Amino acid sequence: MKSEFVLAFNQICSDRGLPREVVREALETALVSAYRRSLGIHPTQEVRAEIDLMSGKTRFFVEKLVVERVTNPKAEMSLEEARAINPDAAIGDKIQVEDNPRDLGRIAAQNAKQIILQRIREAEREARYAHYVQQEGEIVHGTVQSIKPHAVTLHLEGTAEAILPRSQQVPGERYTMHQRIRAYVLEVRKTGRGPQITLSRSHKNMLRRLLELEVPEIFNGTVEIKAIAREAGSRSKVAVFAKQPGIDPVGACVGMRGVRIQSIVNELGGEKIDVIEWSPDTAVFISKALSPARVLCVRLDDDPAEGRTANVVVPDDQLSLAIGKAGQNARLSAKLTGWRIDIQGVTEAATWALQQVNEDPDVLPALGYAAEMLPTVAAALRRHEEEQLPYNSEELLAMRQIIEGVWNYYASIKDAERARLRAEEEARRAAVESARAARRAAIEAAIARIPARAY
Repeated sequence: MKSEFVLAFNQICSDRGLPREVVREALETALVSAYRRSLGIHPTQEVRAEIDLMSGKTRFFVEKLVVERVTNPKAEMSLEEARAINPDAAIGDKIQVEDNPRDLGRIAAQNAKQIILQRIREAEREARYAHYVQQEGEIVHGTVQSIKPHAVTLHLEGTAEAILPRSQQVPGERYTMHQRIRAYVLEVRKTGRGPQITLSRSHKNMLRRLLELEVPEIFNGTVEIKAIAREAGSRSKVAVFAKQPGIDPVGACVGMRGVRIQSIVNELGGEKIDVIEWSPDTAVFISKALSPARVLCVRLDDDPAEGRTANVVVPDDQLSLAIGKAGQNARLSAKLTGWRIDIQGVTEAATWALQQVNEDPDVLPALGYAAEMLPTVAAALRRHEEEQLPYNSEELLAMRQIIEGVWNYYASIKDAERARLRAEEEARRAAVESARAARRAAIEAAIARIPARAY
């Protein structure tokens, strides 16, 4: 039958959720402190306690110095006493001696109790920090405990509390007391009062984790999330890619009749989520990122000085859809692809292309066979201006060829200019290096002409 000590010890470990060794170490530390306080042991003198978890008995071991003449029995012992414990003991050795007092005293017992409680609280804080620091970047469940203007306090599983700052809340989202919500663990800091856990519901990785939970293909790695652009509470775009052939990454994320994506939309309070297929071809990827708008053509300009810019042309009736409300669609597409996106309607782009053909005599020869489309494009622009009719597919194809031809001509000029500047820079660096080498050679030749006796 287990003793009362063992039952109480196990109860503490169970209630506090602490390992047995941690509680045992706290008890032994407290008993050593009580022993020192009761018997007046010097702080530099080593004392340790051993607890038998089966019987609950405690044994104390105090370190004593072997001397010829004992003047302080608490810290010293004679050679005869030492050799009774260890036959090889000599003067100056330190021997561990068992010393079990009958009573440690009321004050020492109270001190031990305080130390035990303090150590257990410290161990609890360490255990909570070790648990939640591993949860960084994951989703946790919490219950709303208090609501303040600057933050919402959530009670997590166990005894931990977390903060959902206003800056990490979804705009327009309202919380109620005792409401159970899911949030993304943004950061865990160690403080004197335990772990400080900061949560977020607006972070883009919140959407990533929800997709991993709802879509098995993402969780097992068959479908990979390449990029996420999110404006919390309003709209998000997710680029996905299938690692195995024959798998539709967009269909896997949306689910049968949109069940999977709708579950995430409900969790995020109705936030719209666009799932698009990632492509290694940047122009194709940008075209898909601007969905639901249809893109006519894309030109990429990777300028080392001005950055990466994508010029996009869309049909006139798709212009407002491509830009989006307050520019949201274009803004999210730029975040998703990492390119600055300039969007033009086809009428504006075609008018510009015809103007360049008329003003620059070198453009027309560069168009090649596409120059045959110029009369068709000019006629389509006139008809559109007079009758306000949309362009047909043949007219859009002709405009695309003319626009891309003019783009390619000016892109070739810009590339040639960049190559010229790079060549000039390389020539300048080579000239500088040659001048330095000539100077070093001249100095070495001058030094060689100095006779040795001059040194």
